[in-house]
Amino acid sequence: MEKFLAKFNHSQASSSTNGNPSSLIDDLNLDSLEADPGKRVPIAHYNNPRIKDEVRKHYIQKGSCQPQMDSYPPTKIGKRVRQFCKIWFEGPYSKWLEYSVEKDSVYCLCCYLFKDDFFHGSTSEFYTKTGFRSWNRALERFRKHVGDVNSIHNKCFNKMLDLSNHHQSIQVVIDKHSQKVKNEYRMHLEASIDVSRLLLQYGLPFRGHDESESSINQETLKAIIGDLNGDYFGILVDESKDISHKEQMALVLRFVNKNGEVVERFIGLVHVSDTSACSLKKAIYSLLSVHSLSPSKIRGQGYDGASNMKGEINGLKTLIMKDSPSAYYIHCFAHQLQLTLVAIAKKHLDVEDFFDHVSNVLNVVGGSFKRRDLLRDHQAKKLEQLFESGEVQKGQGLHQERGLQRPGDTRWGSHFKTLDSFIVIFSSIVHVLEMIELEGSTSSDRNQAEYLLTKIKTFKFIFVLQLMLKVLAMSNELSMILQKKDQDIVNAVEFLNITKKRLQDMRENGWESLLDDVSSFCDVHDILIPKLDESYFPGKSKRKSSGVSYAHHLCVEVFFVVIDVQLQELNDRFDVVSSDLLLGMGSLNPVNSFCNFDKGKIMTLAKCYPSEFDDGKIRDLSYQLDTFIIHMRSGNPKFSNLQGIRDLAKALVEANLVETYSFVYLLVKLTLILHVATTTVERAFSSMKHIKNEVRNSIGNQYLNDCLVCYIERDVFRNVSNDVIIDRFQNMKTRRGQL
Repeated sequence: MEKFLAKFNHSQASSSTNGNPSSLIDDLNLDSLEADPGKRVPIAHYNNPRIKDEVRKHYIQKGSCQPQMDSYPPTKIGKRVRQFCKIWFEGPYSKWLEYSVEKDSVYCLCCYLFKDDFFHGSTSEFYTKTGFRSWNRALERFRKHVGDVNSIHNKCFNKMLDLSNHHQSIQVVIDKHSQKVKNEYRMHLEASIDVSRLLLQYGLPFRGHDESESSINQETLKAIIGDLNGDYFGILVDESKDISHKEQMALVLRFVNKNGEVVERFIGLVHVSDTSACSLKKAIYSLLSVHSLSPSKIRGQGYDGASNMKGEINGLKTLIMKDSPSAYYIHCFAHQLQLTLVAIAKKHLDVEDFFDHVSNVLNVVGGSFKRRDLLRDHQAKKLEQLFESGEVQKGQGLHQERGLQRPGDTRWGSHFKTLDSFIVIFSSIVHVLEMIELEGSTSSDRNQAEYLLTKIKTFKFIFVLQLMLKVLAMSNELSMILQKKDQDIVNAVEFLNITKKRLQDMRENGWESLLDDVSSFCDVHDILIPKLDESYFPGKSKRKSSGVSYAHHLCVEVFFVVIDVQLQELNDRFDVVSSDLLLGMGSLNPVNSFCNFDKGKIMTLAKCYPSEFDDGKIRDLSYQLDTFIIHMRSGNPKFSNLQGIRDLAKALVEANLVETYSFVYLLVKLTLILHVATTTVERAFSSMKHIKNEVRNSIGNQYLNDCLVCYIERDVFRNVSNDVIIDRFQNMKTRRGQL
């Protein structure tokens, strides 16, 4: 009741009752009513009956005023000292007897509350206004007062009881109704939240394209920032245009959580007016500030290879390293791997011609719906023939329909997928080209189809096709490994080295097997196999010999050169693996009982982080490493089969050794913070295209960001309870009811 009522102005108590009773009640503050009976406003001053009843109920609930006895002052009468006795509260007068410390007098609660209703004359003036304090005759007067007004007291007590019961009954009804309203409101609110969850998790619109801003993502972000817990982190940044041609910058944090797990979390999308390094830095710092994150905690940077990102003078990585010298930049491994393929195509003429022919075939075969339908129909007929002959077996998930994906220099793995499909549906591709050659609508189409058939139905084309497929298969496998969110740089370097070893092994031992695969493919598809020991004639001339055999040309000038270029590009583009930073991190690798452990390299690694390791901590790290390596190699099963830095971090947390080996664990965290690939940022832009599409192209920047956080970080969003969301909703502004 109190929260609905303001302080009552006693000057209004004797005012006319003609006013609105409800407004008078609104002016009453029950908490301001005086407890001391000697200082109370007479009940008659409350002319409004509803106010009077509220005052009565208030005092009835409080009971008679019985202050502590140590506050009762003595009263001198002659030579004797008399005072109010505590025991009087414990006798038959306890229900109505009240004592005023201010006036050192007693009063009657019943007479005060109901004098106007039951008492007439001055019978109870002593007990309502002036107070009674003749202590030497107190008991006699108390008994007389009870005798005089006993029946009236009983009526008062009954009315007090009626008022109390009535108040309680009303309160019960109010409480039940209030709880019912709250339950219904909460039920509707939870239903709204559940619907919102479903829409956000699947990136679906709320109200078509006209959508307002949401704040439900704030709890998701709060959970992410809470998981970070103020620790060090790395940033992954990229920019791209949305469907409405606005330049958007995505920011992802990479950090190690309290469980020792490395995670990458999307925290926001920001519209930037331009993509200069200064503008991007300002946008990054602004977004970090929103979440109370300091740039001084940045210990890793991950971008693509654009000049505005990696420039040594004014690039984004340089600007951030000026503020945080230990925020080391790593060029996205997956992006660099893709660039090695582009380099091969540019540095080897035969490979460049090969991809040109593949691209032209894709343009012709996929140039119309009719040709694509023809391609699919031929695939289905071919597959049916294979089923009938028993060459392939039926099964769920087997023999899915293949399309021809157009390769792109910036789309990771696209070249491998294209060549893989090209081999699988080669006969269908040839069939479509033959149909175009015969039935093409123009002579240009027919001539182009004829030309492409002469190019792809050659031994050399198939040789380069099989060679590039094998090379790209290794690169694609490495690319898939690099794109894992929790991949660490030490493990990535290990797989990079494995890929290079496989390429070297293929160069030394893979020639014969490649030749067999090419010859077998040519036999199946009726492609002429030349005599490999005959002279090789480059170009169209059949008169000017190169002086080498066809086998020598394919082996030395194509096979060896392609692999050598790939290896050289991997070495050149991944030169970071030979830095002190990576060598020190590699020495922490727990594989094979820390076989690569090198204390000197680890100490050098620590010096790369001067803010974390001063001279004193460097000495402490040296002592800690001596104990650490003995402990790790002691045969403890928790540390005997670790497969990488990730496993080491989790094992140290699970074994409660984080504090024991605090400096070692810090180096492990700093190692895990360095990213391998910017895949998470790339996926954020894919999600952006799903959320903001042609139908929802007017969605606002903030709302787009809110939707993306919940959509991308669905696993975090699912763990945010409805209660937390309701509490946030409740605290957004003052509401009439509290849930």
